Amino acid sequence: MELEEGMARKIAISVGAVAVFVALVVGIGTGFNDGGLGPAGGLALVASIAAFILVMAGVGLFLAD
Repeated sequence: MELEEGMARKIAISVGAVAVFVALVVGIGTGFNDGGLGPAGGLALVASIAAFILVMAGVGLFLAD
């Protein structure tokens, strides 16, 4: 199956953004782990989810034809 021109770039950018999000969530989980996530860790996790939504919206606008 042949990919359209530029599709590999779009896939790579999207997968990279998701990989950064997963790394951020893992980092928050290990950094704020003191017997549980705690309020500060929960707030950091919610902020990372909100940032992920905004970043993916930006990536979508960037990659739109």
